[in-house]
Amino acid sequence: MAEVSSRYARAFVDIVFDSKLDAALIARQLDQFVELFQGSEDLRRAWENPAISADEKRKVLDSIVARIGDVSRPLRNFLAVLIDHQRIVQLPQIVRQFEAEMNHRLGLVEAEVISARPLSDSERQSLVAQVVQLTGRQVSAQYSTDATLLGGAVVKLGSTVYDGSVRGQLQKIKQQLIAE
Repeated sequence: MAEVSSRYARAFVDIVFDSKLDAALIARQLDQFVELFQGSEDLRRAWENPAISADEKRKVLDSIVARIGDVSRPLRNFLAVLIDHQRIVQLPQIVRQFEAEMNHRLGLVEAEVISARPLSDSERQSLVAQVVQLTGRQVSAQYSTDATLLGGAVVKLGSTVYDGSVRGQLQKIKQQLIAE
């Protein structure tokens, strides 16, 4: 399934680049559709139901597009292709793959920053600057908090984790004491 999601995502990224569309706007609109899809049980059931024709599903899509307004035609057509090929249920995975592929092509690295408390703008800028220096690439950071860290932050870059949290430091000390 991941390969299928990746294939659709790469194809849509190609369309976005070839058509010179605003990638950030498309990503936001895709996120809107994922939020709507995941938040509406009725919509999911309708789009997942094989007894409902693709034409009827596209009519639902068009009514959503009309209600949202200002949805690019290529995005609407992409969603229609997913409906036609019975892949709309994979929309959340496809959007994640789309965002990863888009960031890769734009030279961005995705960073997940988890801190013990909300970070100020200057702390965020400082942390991002350190990640830029470390990776040599622009950074797209997502922030969240976890009070169990006690202090500091954890930065995840793909499968690499940089743990600068108090909890992480205490665990390292514990491991050193056990090893002695």
